[in-house]
Amino acid sequence: MEATEKDILRGGQFLVKETKCEDVFTPEDFSEEQTMMKESVMEFNDREIIPHKPRFEAKDYALTEEVMRKAGDMGFLSVSVPEAYGGMGMGFVSTVLTCDYISSGTGSFSTAFGAHTGIGTLPITLYGTEEQKQKYVPKLATGEWFGAYCLTEPGAGSDANSGKTTATLSADGKTYKINGQKMWISNAGFCSLMIVFARIEDDKNITGFIVEFDKNNPNGITMGEEEHKLGIRASSTRQVFFNDTVVPADNMLAGRGEGFKIAMNALNVGRIKLAAACLDSQRRILSIAVNYANERKQFKTPIADFGAIKTKLAEMAASAYAGESATYRAAKNIEDRITLREASGNSHQEAELKGVEEYAIECSILKVAVSEDVQNAADEGIQIFGGMGFSEETPMESAWRDARIARIYEGTNEINRMLSVGMLVKKAMKGHVDLLGPAQKVQEELMGIPSFDTPDYSELFSEEKEMIKKLKKTFLMVAGGAVQKYGQNLEDHQQLLIAAADILIEIYMAESAILRTEKNVKRTSEKEQSAQIAMAKLYLYHAVDIVEEKGKESIISFAEGDEQRMMLMGLKRFTKYANYPDIVDLRIEIAEKVKAENKYCF
Repeated sequence: MEATEKDILRGGQFLVKETKCEDVFTPEDFSEEQTMMKESVMEFNDREIIPHKPRFEAKDYALTEEVMRKAGDMGFLSVSVPEAYGGMGMGFVSTVLTCDYISSGTGSFSTAFGAHTGIGTLPITLYGTEEQKQKYVPKLATGEWFGAYCLTEPGAGSDANSGKTTATLSADGKTYKINGQKMWISNAGFCSLMIVFARIEDDKNITGFIVEFDKNNPNGITMGEEEHKLGIRASSTRQVFFNDTVVPADNMLAGRGEGFKIAMNALNVGRIKLAAACLDSQRRILSIAVNYANERKQFKTPIADFGAIKTKLAEMAASAYAGESATYRAAKNIEDRITLREASGNSHQEAELKGVEEYAIECSILKVAVSEDVQNAADEGIQIFGGMGFSEETPMESAWRDARIARIYEGTNEINRMLSVGMLVKKAMKGHVDLLGPAQKVQEELMGIPSFDTPDYSELFSEEKEMIKKLKKTFLMVAGGAVQKYGQNLEDHQQLLIAAADILIEIYMAESAILRTEKNVKRTSEKEQSAQIAMAKLYLYHAVDIVEEKGKESIISFAEGDEQRMMLMGLKRFTKYANYPDIVDLRIEIAEKVKAENKYCF
C-alpha cells in the first residue's frame, strides 16, 4: 500500500499523535530483497572481517583498506547511491540494514565504512551539481576512491561553524587556495577525496569543497601520523594540513556559506546510521556472552542459571530489541517521506535531503539511545566473562573499547540530547508539530479532579499503551513549563534540556518496542511472542523510572510553590502503574529464551 501524506507522522509528531502498530515498520517486515541483502552482508562480515579481528586490533590499516575494497566489489558501498551514478539505488531501510549487519565485526571497519558511505559520499549526492555527481560519485560507489570528511579542527569540535581553515579566491576567480588544519579525520590514510570545510573571507558560515587527494601529487596536503586511540584501532585517523592547496572554484559544494548546513544535514543521516551500526554489535555481544555463560560452570552450575547473570542477559536483550524496533521504525518513516516527495515531483536529491531532515529529532534520539546501550552491553559482557572479560584473548574488551567512540562522534550525546528538544521546540514554533494544544490540555488535566475509575486492562498492552500516553503528558508538562518560564532562553538551560531529552528518548524507544511486539502478536500469537512481550514490558518499566527521575529533577529546578506541588502531583499520577509488572519474572522469561537459543534470537 502506498503511503500518503496523512498516513505518515511528521518528525516529532510521535509525541502528540497516537501511532497504530500497523503503521510501524519492523525488522520482521523485511522484503525478500532486504532479507537476501542482510544474509549477503552477514556472510561478508563472517568471512572477511570477524576472522581477522586480531589484525584489526594490531592496527593493520592496510587490512581495513583491503576489506573496504572488497565491500566495494560486493556493491555494499553503493546501496544508497542512485543508479544514475553507478549505485544500487536501494531504499533507506536497505541502507540502514547494510550498515547494521556489516558493522559488528570490528569498530575499525565499521568506522571506515560509515565515514565513507555516509559523510564521505552523501554531501556530494545530496548537494553536488550534476557534473560533480557524475565525476565523483561512481568512483566512491565502487570503492575505486574512498572519501573522508574534514570538519573538526583543534579549536572547532561541537562548535563546528567556528573553524579557522580559510579558502581564498584567486585573482582570475577560477580557483581557491585552502589553508588550515583538520583533526580526527577518519579514512585520511587511504582517501582519494575529501569534503573540506573552510571559511571564505569573514563569512558568517563555512563553505564546503570537494578536494581531490593524490599521494603522488599532494597539492599542499600533508598528513600527521596515525592517531593512537582507545578503540577503533585499525580505523585510519589522522590530522590533515592544507598549505596553499589549490581547488577549482567549480568544486565548491552547494553555495558559498552553505557548508554549515551541509555539515548538519550529513550528520543527520550519519546519526541514524551510527545507531544502526551499534545494533548488530549488541546482538553479537549478547550471543557471545550467553555462549560463555552456558558453558562456564561455577559451583557445579552453568553461570547462565544464576539469577544475577539472567538479569544481565535479559536487560541486554531488551535494550537491543528496543534499539532495533526504534531504528527500523524511523528508517521506514524516512524512506516513506522520500518516496512521497519524489512522487510529488522532487528530485531524488531534494527528496532525500528533506526526508532525512524531517526526522532529525528521531535521528538524534536513536544516536544517543543506541550508542549508550551498546556500551552498557559491552560492559555487562565483560562482567559476565569475569576476569577473562578483561583479557585481550576474549572479544569483550575490544567491543567495550570500540563502543566508547559512538557516544562522541556524529555530534556528542550531550549535543544530540539538546538538539532533539531544541528542534522539537522549533518545529512547534513553526507550526509543524502542535505541542501547544496538547500541553494546554495537560495543564487543564492537572487542575481537574483525577478519575478514580479502575480501567479494564485485560487486553494485551492496554496498560502499557496508557502508560506511554501518560509519559507523553509528562514530557509536555515538563517541557511546556520550562518553555513558559524561559521562552527563547531555554537553550541556556542545558541541564533542563538534557533532562527533557531523556524523557523524550525513553518515550520513543519504549513505544517502538511495544508497537513492534503488538504488530507481531497480531501476525502470530501471544505465546510465540511471549519473550518479546516481556522485553517490551521490561524496557517500559525502566523508561517510567527514568521519566520519573528526570521529571522530578526538572520540576524542582524551575518551578516553585503551588506550581511545583501541582506538577509533582501530576508527575506521580503520570508515572504510576495500576498493575506493576513482575520484573523478576519478565527477566527470567527473556533470559531462559536467550539461554535456550544460545544467542540473541529475536
